[in-house]
Amino acid sequence: MNIFKTAILMALMTGIMVAVGQLIGGSTGAIVMLAISVGMNFFSYWKSDSIVLSMYNAREISESDAPQLYGIVKNLTQKAALPMPRVYVIDSEIPNAFATGRNPEHAAVAVTTGIMKNLDYNELSGVLGHELAHVKHRDILIGTIAAAMAGVISMIGSIVQWGAIFGTRDDDDNGGFVGMIAAIIIAPLAASIIQMAISRSREYDADKTGGEICGNPNYLASALQKIERYTLQGAPIEHASTATAHMFIINPFDGTTKFLKGLFSTHPDTEDRITRLREQAAVLGLPA
Repeated sequence: MNIFKTAILMALMTGIMVAVGQLIGGSTGAIVMLAISVGMNFFSYWKSDSIVLSMYNAREISESDAPQLYGIVKNLTQKAALPMPRVYVIDSEIPNAFATGRNPEHAAVAVTTGIMKNLDYNELSGVLGHELAHVKHRDILIGTIAAAMAGVISMIGSIVQWGAIFGTRDDDDNGGFVGMIAAIIIAPLAASIIQMAISRSREYDADKTGGEICGNPNYLASALQKIERYTLQGAPIEHASTATAHMFIINPFDGTTKFLKGLFSTHPDTEDRITRLREQAAVLGLPA
């Protein structure tokens, strides 16, 4: 069901880009935007992992650099029947983690130094199990492409807005005033909501599979409680970007009200995720 939902959402994202192109430049604009969306898919497929890792100054480590961390990843990948991913560390006191890569054969997992300090062995296993579940489900590539498309649509909206301010656009052409409003406000907003919905729909599956990979869903539930507490109390990770917030196990900018989180957050409510994990553990007969 989630695969079908994601395919529909990605199609909507492409459709929004084509519609924005139509509003701005007619049929030529629509064709250009379709070409851009196809190009972004190919670019994201090959380069998304290296771009994100460079953004956070992540450094690749070997088994001798961090034997416990590397050992946990190695053990979990064997349980999940996955190839061994590259392992990275980000210098940040804020506990968090993400996975990236175009497929399981070219995957990477990255954790902050803060998560290594503040989580115990079992909790870290739960977090890494969650991230490896994203790799197994091929979620990261989908989220990266959606983020790229949302970013381009928002950028185009800004261009149209400045063009309107300086009178470079004829309101009677290509959709008039309504078209301009759609390009400036509605299209970027719709793109952001779709991007976030893609991410939220995947987190529950990754939690469930991650609990299975690490052997006890309670490990991940406990880890989420700690990460959420530190995220709400501390500053975001250095160089953190809203365009990549959906990649982390908990949104590094998570500080909005519960109402707004329900619509605009990249992740489901953490309390709900924890409840589901506790229920999963209870079904398996595992103590809390």
